[in-house]
Amino acid sequence: MALQALGAAFLLIAAIGVIRLPDAFQRMHSATKAGTLGTTLLLLGVMASDEVDHSASGWLPIIFLLVTLPLGAQLLARGAYLSGTALEGLKEDPLADELELPGEKRREPKGPGSASS
Repeated sequence: MALQALGAAFLLIAAIGVIRLPDAFQRMHSATKAGTLGTTLLLLGVMASDEVDHSASGWLPIIFLLVTLPLGAQLLARGAYLSGTALEGLKEDPLADELELPGEKRREPKGPGSASS
């Protein structure tokens, strides 16, 4: 019962984060991190209360979530970044030299060994 309550609390925190956080990246972080932990705790609570006949029916969704949600979040974040979504709270873009945005030319690297030196 305690695991289920803790899982429900994390899911509530994730839902509040999705509503209250200012930009898409922070909302996605809230949904994937707290949502994954909340769902995992909720499923572990159900498995611990012996309401499931086969433990595989509880472990398979947990493994599926732990594998797919980080990958999905990475792909969504990359798509949002490449589409030009604003980054809240950052004065400069830390990935400006790493990723090529559509419609921009690739910047030459700065520092030792660059062709422009």
